[in-house]
Amino acid sequence: MDPDIEEKLHDQLTFLVTKNKYMVYNFLAYVTYLKSDYTKAVANLQKAEEVIKENNPDGPDHKYLVTYGNYAWIFYYLQQYEDSQKYIDKVDQINKGLKDTPDISEIYGEKGWALLKFCGQYYEKAKLCFQKALELEPEDPEWNSGYATAVYRLEGFNGRKCPASECKSLDLLKRAIEKNPNDAVVKALLALKLQDLDRTNEGKEYIEEAIKQAPNLPYVLRYVAKFYRRARMEDEALRHLKTAVDLIPNSRFLHHQVGLCYKRKYINYKKQLGNRNIYNRQLDQESYDLLQNAIFHFEKVVESKKSFVHAYVDLANMYGEANEYQKAEDTFEAVLAFPSLLDEEKQQIYYHYGKFKEHCRRSQSEAIHYYKMSLQITSNMKEKEFSESALRRISSKMIRNNRQDPEGFALLGFVHKTNGERNDAIDCYEQALRYDPYNEEYVSELCELRLMI
Repeated sequence: MDPDIEEKLHDQLTFLVTKNKYMVYNFLAYVTYLKSDYTKAVANLQKAEEVIKENNPDGPDHKYLVTYGNYAWIFYYLQQYEDSQKYIDKVDQINKGLKDTPDISEIYGEKGWALLKFCGQYYEKAKLCFQKALELEPEDPEWNSGYATAVYRLEGFNGRKCPASECKSLDLLKRAIEKNPNDAVVKALLALKLQDLDRTNEGKEYIEEAIKQAPNLPYVLRYVAKFYRRARMEDEALRHLKTAVDLIPNSRFLHHQVGLCYKRKYINYKKQLGNRNIYNRQLDQESYDLLQNAIFHFEKVVESKKSFVHAYVDLANMYGEANEYQKAEDTFEAVLAFPSLLDEEKQQIYYHYGKFKEHCRRSQSEAIHYYKMSLQITSNMKEKEFSESALRRISSKMIRNNRQDPEGFALLGFVHKTNGERNDAIDCYEQALRYDPYNEEYVSELCELRLMI
């Protein structure tokens, strides 16, 4: 679970204008229950009940089902069995009136939104929940928005652009906007999806609509900023991000986005300088300021010691740019020590650590080690391709410098083997053995490959 989830839920209660705040209170009750704060858990359920009554004075009783079920569970866990039974009876009473429609969309939809608030590994389950909710109520604006959001996140989960031929979220986001034209968050997501599909001008129209509808909603502004940052309009992105940070000053996500903008401005500035040998002092100071601003905001993200993997990697890379190599090493080691890292996260860390070892520490052997670890992970992040390219480049350089370098051929053989290209791998390991005939590692690899054929 996101370590900042409780703070994010409170921010949603402050800024989101929706009749469905009861869902946020229900999820907040679960989070506080996990923290063994049962008094707060019950208080949040009471808030959820109040919101339902306020927005549905004569509405359907089934809106209360999830909340009453949560009450029953909490009181049972607290061994307050009489109170628990009271809410079980309420649930039973509502269900008796629903004999013709035993499946209730709110149960699936609320579960879907809760799962979306967890980490990415739950997005698929969230999508299935919204699908079920839509089977029961296909015109419901909330379930359409949830389903479109889940599919959108799944399409970008591995850091890659979804090919237009495989993109399903575009039509779903448009449908969600038709059902709820006031949903500025979904409009911002649609803009980002159009940008992914190289339809930036079309996306800009939706971004501008989203800003007009919700100029002070952080959840819209963060997507607006992302749109402008990806359009290489970093100053415009920073303008919106600073508004959002003023509203939620402790948001690690927003500080990370600000850091990314400064990082991009720094990289652009370096490209602009090119290979000039003489630096103007003012230009040099500008480069330094951009770099330090990026570091400052990435440090703001990680100072809580919580696991925001991307921010740690970005910070380590910026430390490397600032020649603060020991800080970079410490940051890479810190993020590698996180418990329960996802394979996608490991793949990203290994690639960037390898890049740091190669270009900052000038240690080719250590760089190869981390590139290999990244390549061996089955997740299909873009860092996997980068790691493969790095290993091919290094092996080619080794062979180019010495046509009889066994390590170069063995490294290329490793790449072929990892990609399932067995015959090419065999050729490379045979070449390696030709120049180092007693190497046990090469013999072992060659035997294993031949047994696979």
